[in-house]
Amino acid sequence: MDILTLVGLIAGILIVILAMLANATLLTFFNLPGLAIVVGGTFAVTLIKFRLSSVMSAFRLAFSATFTDRVERPTDLVREVSELARLVRKEGILGLESHETDNPFLRKAVNLCVDGHAPELVEEALAQEIQQTTERYEVSERVFRGIGDSAPAIGMLGTLVGLVQMLNTLDDPSSIGPAMAIALLTTLYGAFIAQLIALPLADKLQLKAEDEQRNQLLIATSIRNIMRGENPRVMAELLSSFVNPEHRKGLVAEREA
Repeated sequence: MDILTLVGLIAGILIVILAMLANATLLTFFNLPGLAIVVGGTFAVTLIKFRLSSVMSAFRLAFSATFTDRVERPTDLVREVSELARLVRKEGILGLESHETDNPFLRKAVNLCVDGHAPELVEEALAQEIQQTTERYEVSERVFRGIGDSAPAIGMLGTLVGLVQMLNTLDDPSSIGPAMAIALLTTLYGAFIAQLIALPLADKLQLKAEDEQRNQLLIATSIRNIMRGENPRVMAELLSSFVNPEHRKGLVAEREA
């Protein structure tokens, strides 16, 4: 589990709530009409921009990807594919059949190799998988950035609604307070949704997409070299470009050992 994402989200919300409770109660900042304007308006604008299936997929991917640390470290993948290369040199391509892995992309690549498909077909299938995965992350990121852009704008719209209501009822002092509450709280709701939820999740999705794409490219490059019969030591040296410089020393030491 990606605990830092969860901690950051909860900490941000708690800080704002504690600031609200400093000299008031939560009920002071709760206004149902203003909340309905921001949440309902933002949801409506999001449905206009995107398909409902894309919105639902974005939320599923956000909660499954941003709150779980499922992306493997490149160093672990380099070790695993290097072991696969050594296995193929000893037992042939069918030796991969006995290998078990938790990485679904690597599992798919291994299955394609074991089934005896041509290298060109394997490379094309893996390239298509990389492209589809990248597109899913991009759509999800765009959905949350769209929410982050729409929520403050809808909040300002609610502010204008509240101001108009207030100006139309200046002769009734009892109505000024509720109208002013809508005017101010809708801006607060819009900024809250955008800055504490939508935009941070969009940034995290972008980061996860980059990590996922890097790992998939590493695996695709490895499988291509394995099918070409590349020397495992040479392949590991080529794959070191996917690893951060500070982590390469450990891989070099392992190859020399």
